[in-house]
Amino acid sequence: MTTLPDRRLNAYRTDLAEEALRGTVTAERYVAGTPARIAAPVAALRPRPDLAAGIDTEVLFGETVRVLDRADGWAWVKSDFDGYVGYVVETALDAGGGVATHRVAVPRTFAYTGADLRTPAAFALSIGSRLTVVGESETRGTRYLTLEGGQSVVAGHCLDIGATAGNDYVGVAARFLETPYLWGGRSGFGLDCSALVQLSMMMVGRTAPRDSDMQAAGLGSPIDRTDLQRGDLVFWKGHVAIMEDDKTILHANGHTMSVAREGLDAAIERIGWLYQQPTGYRRP
Repeated sequence: MTTLPDRRLNAYRTDLAEEALRGTVTAERYVAGTPARIAAPVAALRPRPDLAAGIDTEVLFGETVRVLDRADGWAWVKSDFDGYVGYVVETALDAGGGVATHRVAVPRTFAYTGADLRTPAAFALSIGSRLTVVGESETRGTRYLTLEGGQSVVAGHCLDIGATAGNDYVGVAARFLETPYLWGGRSGFGLDCSALVQLSMMMVGRTAPRDSDMQAAGLGSPIDRTDLQRGDLVFWKGHVAIMEDDKTILHANGHTMSVAREGLDAAIERIGWLYQQPTGYRRP
C-alpha cells in the first residue's frame, strides 16, 4: 500500500498539487504557487474552504505564503514559515510590499492610527508578527515605528527582524501565562499546546514543527523522565508541555483553558484519567 504524504505539510488534491510533489502524487496539474503576505492580524488556516471547518493553525500578520489556488473567496496556501497547508479567506492576503524589518516581541500590542498612544488603535498584533517599518518618531518620550500602511507601533514592543528575545525559550513561554487556550491557535490572542512551543522557540531563533505529534517524532532527542530539566518537553497523546524546572510544567491546556503552570506529577495524575501516561520526553 502506498503511503501518501502528510496533507498538513504537502499540498495536493486530485486536480492540483504543488510542483515539489510531481512524481510523488498524481494530480491533473502542478503549480509552484505565487507569493503573498498575510494582511490580517491573524488568519485562520482551515482544512477546507468553509468557515464552519475547524482551525488547523494560524498565520500571523506579515508572514508569507505561497498561493496555490484561489476560488470563491478562498485561497489554498502553504506557509513559508513552517510549511503548513490549508485554506484562508482571500481577504486575509495581499500581494506583498516591502521586506519585513521588525517583529513584534511582546505577546500582544497595537498598531495605532498615529504615533501617539492617545490615537485610536487600528488593529491588534500578536507576538511574531512581521512588520515593514518605513520610519520612526517620538511622542512625549515614547518612540514609535511607522509601518508601510501608515500605522504606528511602539518601538519598545518590537525587535529587529534578525534579533532574538535572548536564548531562553522557556522564559518566553512564561510570558504567555493566562493567555486563553484556543484549539489551532498560534498567536498571543489564543494558542494551543504545540503553538506555545513553536512560538516561544521562534522568538529565540529556534525552529519547531507545528503540531505535537510532529514535535514528539523529531524535535530534539529522547530522554528519560529522571533526566528532566528546564526546557525539556513532556508528551502525551495529542499534548505537549514545557518543563519550567525539573518539577513544574508550562502548557496551554483545555483543563484551565489557558496557558498555566502546573506540577508535573499532578499533571500526569490528572491527565492520566483521560489520556493515559506520557508517551515520551525530549530535549529540544
